[in-house]
Amino acid sequence: MIIPQKEISHLVNIIHQTKVALLEKNAAQLKDLSNNTVHNACNYQDSASITIAVLIYTLSKLVERQDFSRFKNWDLFVKKFNSYLNLAIISLEEENFNKYEEYISLARKCIESQSISLKPYIQEVMKKASINKGGKIYEHGLSLEQTSKLLGITQWELADYVGSRTSDNRSLRTIDAKKRAKMALEFFS
Repeated sequence: MIIPQKEISHLVNIIHQTKVALLEKNAAQLKDLSNNTVHNACNYQDSASITIAVLIYTLSKLVERQDFSRFKNWDLFVKKFNSYLNLAIISLEEENFNKYEEYISLARKCIESQSISLKPYIQEVMKKASINKGGKIYEHGLSLEQTSKLLGITQWELADYVGSRTSDNRSLRTIDAKKRAKMALEFFS
């Protein structure tokens, strides 16, 4: 994977802002930052950009619902999580994309490694975050199949989410017959 310098700068900025928003427990900013990473995820289809989008969205949900109080030690978690983000930034700046992906993966494990009682809940939030980000990526033009593979979710889960969002917004927009047929063909292929 090769990411242009302009996009590296964008990712570094997103990660810096994520660290600050996490320290400030700013759920709205975390959600916005997650949405800003979808562009990179679509363009480069690299697992780290997709993972960081899901992680940031997961954190936004945990902060929004004040679930941080359920963590063993939120401040220690934030410190450890941010240290992985710092290492990811250094790797990006050195254009060592394998290390970048490794540190983002460790950041994900940092979230998942919370208390045994909290782990199933966090996994559920992360799954829902993956489906949500999958919907955004799909809206950017990737196929259902590509999107579901990138996020490790099923096409059924993604199609259900995309379908429910479309029906919720039916008064705002409708999908023409060609697009519906294309979606069906992608789904069943």
